[in-house]
Amino acid sequence: MSLVTDSPVHSSSSDDFAAFLDTELDSKSSASSASDDEAPNQRHSESAASSSPDQDKEAEEDDDSDFQNKTVKRPKVETVEIVEDDRGTTSVASLKHNPEASFSKEICTHPGSFGTMCIVCGQLLDGESGVTFGYIHKGLRLGNDEIVRLRNTDMKNLLRHKKLYLILDLDHTLLNSTQLMHMTSDEEYLKGQTDSLQDVSKGNLFMLGFMQMMTKLRPFVRTFLKEASQMFEMYIYTMGDRAYALEMAKLLDPEREYFNAKVISRDDGTQRHQKGLDVVLGQESSVLILDDTENAWMKHKDNLILMERYHFFASSCHQFGFNCKSLSEQKSDESESEGALASILKVLLKIHQIFFEELEENLDGRDVRQVLKTVRKDVLKGCKIVFSRVFPTQFQAENHHLWRMAEQLGATCSTELDPSVTHVVSKDAGTEKSHWALKHNKFLVQPGWIEAANYFWQKQPEENFSVNQIKN
Repeated sequence: MSLVTDSPVHSSSSDDFAAFLDTELDSKSSASSASDDEAPNQRHSESAASSSPDQDKEAEEDDDSDFQNKTVKRPKVETVEIVEDDRGTTSVASLKHNPEASFSKEICTHPGSFGTMCIVCGQLLDGESGVTFGYIHKGLRLGNDEIVRLRNTDMKNLLRHKKLYLILDLDHTLLNSTQLMHMTSDEEYLKGQTDSLQDVSKGNLFMLGFMQMMTKLRPFVRTFLKEASQMFEMYIYTMGDRAYALEMAKLLDPEREYFNAKVISRDDGTQRHQKGLDVVLGQESSVLILDDTENAWMKHKDNLILMERYHFFASSCHQFGFNCKSLSEQKSDESESEGALASILKVLLKIHQIFFEELEENLDGRDVRQVLKTVRKDVLKGCKIVFSRVFPTQFQAENHHLWRMAEQLGATCSTELDPSVTHVVSKDAGTEKSHWALKHNKFLVQPGWIEAANYFWQKQPEENFSVNQIKN
């Protein structure tokens, strides 16, 4: 059986590939002992579990000209027919022995390997090439050409069903975890309020005794995942180790509806301390990323939606240098309806709508990164900002992250005051520019006003970020 023909090229997701490999490897030993003259058994791979329910009503379409593929196994040729089910995913329909071609051979291009063995012809390979996809199947490596073919085929299926890719960070984005030994005395009450691990779908605070850890899911996360799954093929991608990633996936997705095999940890990355889309089976032009750490995605910032960090536990606040009481110590939490995830879901809905309904280019030519830039630039559109004593002395203003952030949000930034200025950003109400703003009825706001607009993707009420004036 040729793994390359039956699986990555004609699979609609890594879930299909993982399921196929498991089945194929389990049967490999018995298959190899059979006579070469035996007709191969028919095998069927399951359709992608990640397809949305409404895809049953979609019209069936043929994928591409590679509807039939010929592969070589030892001295004989097998013809594999690929069919598409009513949800748009591809599967192996049948295997037929072609007697006329039984003595022909083709040169294997070695599209992938397990360890040093080619997944097609079984030849031992010298050296390593391509990218490791250990989260799909242990020891699996795919060549660059095979990755491109898989991405192209999967992309056609997703676009036809109006889906894109969404990469989700775990810690401080979807949840917050702490070691039990790091809990403060003000957090001890939480140990008596944890939810059962027997039915995690109804809970949000969990004691993982075997890991000496407590985890709190971010408010609105279950609704967020359910709604987002209708628009996106979703991956988890965390800097945590694989064991931790899989446990968190069980809490977020107990029925394996959303992620299944698509859980990527730091053990799967190709660069130390960095996340990359090279281990994601999706084209960069169709990928959005939700993460609280911008520097983790140095090569993919144009795909990134930066999340406001979720600091539920005290240890999380201390980790980032905050000397304030955490949400847990205050016996409080984010708002379900107005919190970070609820706000970002609205942004995702808008991006999805523009991508599929408002762009004029053919689907193949559309780029979600351009849509992301367009939506971001609407946030502070029409605002003209002057900064006052926000940047260090002799610092080049246009290089400061707040200046760049404001421009990305659609604002115009300037160093000079004029009647067209709408906002003065300062920490000090006593500066000359601050006095000018107050005198001419312009908004005088703290730098946090820009940061809040960046996190929530909408202009925030200026009165919530007013600069305290010194009373005489």
